[in-house]
Amino acid sequence: MSKLRTNPDFLNGVPELVVLRLLARQPMYGYQLVQSIRLVSHGELTFGEGSIYPVLHKLEAAGWLSSKSELVGGRSRVVYRVTASGTKRLAGSSAEWQRIVAAVGRILQGGSDECSVTFGAVAM
Repeated sequence: MSKLRTNPDFLNGVPELVVLRLLARQPMYGYQLVQSIRLVSHGELTFGEGSIYPVLHKLEAAGWLSSKSELVGGRSRVVYRVTASGTKRLAGSSAEWQRIVAAVGRILQGGSDECSVTFGAVAM
């Protein structure tokens, strides 16, 4: 039995959006974020720490996240927070994602009569 791949190629850019959204709700450290993604997505999205930390570092380098070492449960953890520019990035990315989801939804549901556009001699 093959395992369902939960992170197909078309999810490019989704980790950034998901990380920003969840960290906008509350600051978290990496492992906590990985667990939150799995929980909130009902197991549909699973990102390991090995894929989340590069996203966190990229977002921090871009100025969209800040990090601070804090004591959590008696252990030192690097806790990430969304910055003001990260909040703006989240708003823009969310709007773009909603636009794409709506467009793909229209296509999957059959679209409209506009599909009768012709290209050369082939009618679509």
